[in-house]
Amino acid sequence: MSKQTISLIGVPTDIGAGHRGASMGPEALRVANLALRLERRGLQVVDRGNLHGPINPWQPPTDGYRHLDEVVAWNMAVYTAFHQELSAGHLPIMLGGDHCLAIGSITAVARHCRETGKQLRVLWLDAHSDFNTAQATPSGNIHGMPVACLCGYGPQVLTELGGSAPATTPDVFRQIGIRSVDYGEKQLVREANVGIYDMRHIDEEGMKRVMEQALAGIDENTHLHVSFDVDFLDPSIAPGVGTTVRGGPTYREAQLCMEMIADTGHMASLDIVELNPAFDKRNQTAKLAVDLVESLFGKSTLIRR
Repeated sequence: MSKQTISLIGVPTDIGAGHRGASMGPEALRVANLALRLERRGLQVVDRGNLHGPINPWQPPTDGYRHLDEVVAWNMAVYTAFHQELSAGHLPIMLGGDHCLAIGSITAVARHCRETGKQLRVLWLDAHSDFNTAQATPSGNIHGMPVACLCGYGPQVLTELGGSAPATTPDVFRQIGIRSVDYGEKQLVREANVGIYDMRHIDEEGMKRVMEQALAGIDENTHLHVSFDVDFLDPSIAPGVGTTVRGGPTYREAQLCMEMIADTGHMASLDIVELNPAFDKRNQTAKLAVDLVESLFGKSTLIRR
């Protein structure tokens, strides 16, 4: 059997964010030795370098959206790169960049699923539900809108990035670690019936039970996409993000989450986003992210049966 090929795709932009600095995320992950650590797991890793797109003009919102044209350009680049890797049978990893870029990666994954007859499941590991619309958020920052856009709520240039219809429906998402949802957004996620396992749910049920629920129904015909926003983690262990929210998963809870995803054997694409070295301490958040990504690819304390 040939080795699984992992393709690293750097996307150095903070075009959708409210703070500058996520554009440095891809390099921080490389400095933390992501490729080498995955190669040690027996994987074949190809670093495709960085995608290119417009610079961040750092302007206020226009008609409710900040930098919409630039966000579309970056997401089209991600969409094209991701679809190319998936079509070649590779497992693409997006080194972000901010979370608006998941519009491009997941639109590509959804297209790949339609082409191969697979069921899509998206695990959204994040402090935020990212289901905002221009009407629900005054900031206009599109990194708070990707799930809404993927489900058809948002500007047509993003909701129909890969064709003439929204990429996905809310039922494909399982959101884990949520602890910050804007006032207007609460109504939106409720009406859309997004599967959300917030921190209270994790506190009450425990990470093991939550992951069993979130992963239920995954089988041989499932393409599992993991969208890992580093602010999913508690800021005490992961300070290097622009939008910290206290009360996130601990190191052990995060490890268990990743190990249980690995146990399914069905993760087929990954985003690592919102790592912001400008807020980090000696690259510790990037190192932690790489540590957790190793666990996504099967690193464990013991050899498990």
